[in-house]
Amino acid sequence: MGLGIALGNALSGLSAGNSSLEVLSRNISNAGTPGYHKQSMELLDKGSTGNSYVLQGGVVRAFNATLQASYNTQVADSSYASVMASYMDQLQTYMGKVGDSGSLDSVYNDFQTALKGLAASPDDYTARAQVVTNAQSLAGTLNRLSGQLQDMRQNTESAMTDSVNQLNQNLDTLKDVNARLSDFGTDDTSRQTLLDQRDRLVGSIAEQIDITASYRGDGSVALMTRSGVSLMDVKTAQFSFSPAGSLSATSQFDMDSSQSDVGTLTITTPSGATMNLVEQDVVKSGALGALIDLRDNTLPTAQSQLDEIASGLAQAFSTNQTAGTPTSSGGADGYTLDLSGSRGGNDLTFTYTENGKAKNARIVNVDDASKLPMDYVDADGTRVIGANFADGANSVAGVLNSKFGGKLSFSGTGSSLTMLDDGAAGKIDIKSATVRNTSSGTQDGGLGLSLFVDSKNADYTNSLKGNGEKLGFASRISVNSDVLANNSLLVQYDGSTPMGDTKRADYLNDQLNSMHFVSTDRTTARQGNFSISGNVGDLISQTINYQGNTVADAMANDDTQSQSMDALSQRMDGEYGVNVDDEMSRLMQLQNAYAANAHVVSVVQELLQNLMEM
Repeated sequence: MGLGIALGNALSGLSAGNSSLEVLSRNISNAGTPGYHKQSMELLDKGSTGNSYVLQGGVVRAFNATLQASYNTQVADSSYASVMASYMDQLQTYMGKVGDSGSLDSVYNDFQTALKGLAASPDDYTARAQVVTNAQSLAGTLNRLSGQLQDMRQNTESAMTDSVNQLNQNLDTLKDVNARLSDFGTDDTSRQTLLDQRDRLVGSIAEQIDITASYRGDGSVALMTRSGVSLMDVKTAQFSFSPAGSLSATSQFDMDSSQSDVGTLTITTPSGATMNLVEQDVVKSGALGALIDLRDNTLPTAQSQLDEIASGLAQAFSTNQTAGTPTSSGGADGYTLDLSGSRGGNDLTFTYTENGKAKNARIVNVDDASKLPMDYVDADGTRVIGANFADGANSVAGVLNSKFGGKLSFSGTGSSLTMLDDGAAGKIDIKSATVRNTSSGTQDGGLGLSLFVDSKNADYTNSLKGNGEKLGFASRISVNSDVLANNSLLVQYDGSTPMGDTKRADYLNDQLNSMHFVSTDRTTARQGNFSISGNVGDLISQTINYQGNTVADAMANDDTQSQSMDALSQRMDGEYGVNVDDEMSRLMQLQNAYAANAHVVSVVQELLQNLMEM
């Protein structure tokens, strides 16, 4: 090997060592920098027999596309779980737990105790006043909880605005990074910095919305949602959110945007297409996905349950139940019912046996033609049929004859509805029939009393007109102003009732314990609802338990996702992170190699000097 070759080899080694030291220096200085990927200098062993030298390749950045894809997915899922857990923890604080002081069930129990005291001493002013006070507390608690739920929904819309702004900003920045990465004139050092910035931006976008990333050969990246909507491909998508302004308990999401009362989230894709992200169910995870689920599903479900409780309270006290009059025709037996006092939302119920099997039916007075036809089986197995009682008993009979297919027969004259069985002993037999109407006024309208009323002191009838009277009722329920002014109405169901009479107090207590309710599925378009049923106390305990379980599930999911994120982060640290000990060991190797090459240069220089002096 000639001196020139030896000198060239040594100089190439020195150059490679200097470049490697620069990379090593960057690694050590960025050892604690989030998102930094360790780098190394690619060194190529070149040459032929007897002449081996080092050729610099380029700076190699640690990167694993499969690992990065897992990270992006986990970031979105962890962000979703974290947002859900935060809101649900707040919800549990509001709702309380069964037995907690000030919780809905404790306030209800206090009211129920006061009502029992009224039955024991109806002539005691203090006992009556206690019922009124506790009734106000119960209505106020429902109002407060409803308001807090709507405040939380309002907060989700504010957070959605922030989320959309962050998405647009990060996508615009990522677009610029992509453009710079596509420029092959960019030096290696700048390119590695850009790649780190690219991955941080992709991670920030994944925090807000679920994505899949495609990494190109030039280092640029294309993004789309898990559902396949393009977010970035040369051009970027643009997110837009138009908040509703103010959300109330009646503000509901609807798949028909013209009927929706909540803010609208849209995207304009890189191709120029615009779509409603919520209607199309595009967002599957990330903070934005959690906020959508909270606003449109989780929190409205809680509101729906409060509305069921409020509805049950009002109906339990205001409902007068009138048993049908037994009747017969030929060999058929049944009942005659008077529908004249029925209002929208009131109903009639009857039980019958078919081949020995007991069945229940509830016929609802539907005062909104758009809700008809109505025919379904509720969560307790009762068949629910809708009919407009205002059309007369004969019209109601026609509806029922078409529904029961000749098994039972119905006829009507004026407001009088008659139902008969098939006349065959032991085959189909009607066992009972009852009309349930909302009491009119506070006296002379039966033992029922509209203790809890709707806005402007209006009787609550559970009318289905429009969005339905039940929607948001928990935010409006209050104690009847007439009872507030005169608590003797808790006892005097007519003008001559003595104050010691227990009939109304006993009736109200019995109704509260025996009247049965089943929740209806009306809150969401995308999520199945938990059905609550039973008396008012059952509705309350089931609601608190359901919300408690929902909170526990959210917390458990957050914990699971956090553990998965920690495990993945540790794996990424092992593959991408800088180990200072390893770098210092590499520094010693580079120093030794540098010293060796420098020594070769020195020796060659000395030899060449000697040759020049000969």
